[in-house]
Amino acid sequence: MNGAESLVRTLVAGKVDVCFTNPGTSEMHFVSALDRVDGMRCVLGLFEGVVTGAADGYYRMKGTPASTLLHLGPGLGNGIANLHNAKKASSGIVNIVGQHATYHIEHNAPLTSDIEGLARPVSAWVRTSPNAKSVARDGAAAIAAASAAPGQIATLILPADTAWNEADGFAEVGEISQRAALSGTAVDNAAKILKSGEPTLILMSHRALREDGLALAAQISGKTGAKVMAQGSNPRMARGAGRYSIDRVPYVVDLAVNTLKDFRHIILVEAVEPVAFFAYPDKPSLLKADGAKVHSLCEIGGDCIGSLQALADAVGAKPSDAKPQQHAEIVKPTGALTHASIAAAIAAAIPENAIVVDEAVTTGRAFFAPTAGAKPHDWLQNMGGSIGYGTPVATGAAVACPDRRVIALEGDGSAMYTLQSLWTQAREQLDITTVIFANRTYEILKGEFTNVQAGSPGKKAVDMLNLDRPALDWVSLAKGMGVPGVSVSNAEDFHKELANSVKTPGPRLIEVLM
Repeated sequence: MNGAESLVRTLVAGKVDVCFTNPGTSEMHFVSALDRVDGMRCVLGLFEGVVTGAADGYYRMKGTPASTLLHLGPGLGNGIANLHNAKKASSGIVNIVGQHATYHIEHNAPLTSDIEGLARPVSAWVRTSPNAKSVARDGAAAIAAASAAPGQIATLILPADTAWNEADGFAEVGEISQRAALSGTAVDNAAKILKSGEPTLILMSHRALREDGLALAAQISGKTGAKVMAQGSNPRMARGAGRYSIDRVPYVVDLAVNTLKDFRHIILVEAVEPVAFFAYPDKPSLLKADGAKVHSLCEIGGDCIGSLQALADAVGAKPSDAKPQQHAEIVKPTGALTHASIAAAIAAAIPENAIVVDEAVTTGRAFFAPTAGAKPHDWLQNMGGSIGYGTPVATGAAVACPDRRVIALEGDGSAMYTLQSLWTQAREQLDITTVIFANRTYEILKGEFTNVQAGSPGKKAVDMLNLDRPALDWVSLAKGMGVPGVSVSNAEDFHKELANSVKTPGPRLIEVLM
């Protein structure tokens, strides 16, 4: 058994049984080992950003890490944007990166680079295996690190000779760090604030936004009158009919400041203090009101459900305290494509237990409220802000949950970053509907141009923000990747095609001409 095989056997024994991969020469012994070891599903991506984003989506839905296989420093570099997003989402990934043979590095071959230096900003754990007999042990340590609470990225760098030289066998995964116990002091402090009657916001994210966490928050809100909201972006959020519906902190600074202006206390539940996405002239970075106090009930990776239950008990909240919510009636839309009619079409078409991956950017801001009464579903968002996350995360989510339909809502500019995801979806026959909102512009940047007070855009500036010369043909792009596609230009056709697509096995693409 060589080092590569010892690693694959360690991964499978450690229940890391999916590998999203884009290998090169240095990783061929790992690729060869996959033929000799049963139990590992290998999913090929044609770009490393697809590979790393898919691993993020897999973890968000499965709750356990997948592995990646990347080719040397440049391969890792290509995947870093979506590793950044995964880190912000606290997604666990065993990120395996090939390296030149140990004796070859000193010769500065063309692909030689500082792989550890590239990996550290997006990894909580980084290690280069020094020899073949260390590989299995290092792999087991990487699994333990990636599986810890909260999830994190563990990058294992595998020099080529450690992969091909003789090893001892596989290694067992050691103790995995579990969620931190609840803090009685934090619970008592939060209960005291809620009983005071002062205007209070309970701000939630991460694991707290699953159905059980939301149900507890509804009880606490009903009993105390506190407002419950989610962060502006969240890794995964349970939504739909029968679930407690909450708003998010708005993206636009002025709207966010206005939303938060009356709260004297903000209680964080696996969330962070509200902060503006960017700095803008004459606008605040922190979005809370002056003098508002921020308190932590549960840190990210802590026992949020236990903490919420303890808080409910402390304030005397019961299931009967949850206030019933009224949602707008879902009606099939007609007429022109507007933000409202698009949202109505999505709400009407979402199937039971669907997964919605949201990278619709400007167009998508109007979708959240109208879909609150749709059939129960999970809603995934971009946590790190690096665009090109949507179709890879949808790919990984579909691999993790083959019994659930995935709907990826994509801006056309963002989708171009990682359109190779469509090829992987076709190859794996994943049940994904990709909706491309083709406004043929970086619409969000037009607003940001004004927000940062950059003046009035001239011809060159406008050219940098438009995607219309030439116009992207998404139906043809999808066809070239093996995915059937259609183009729609009115609300009736959009709803019809979306509703049909979620009933049809395999990937589909719908281009929505804005």
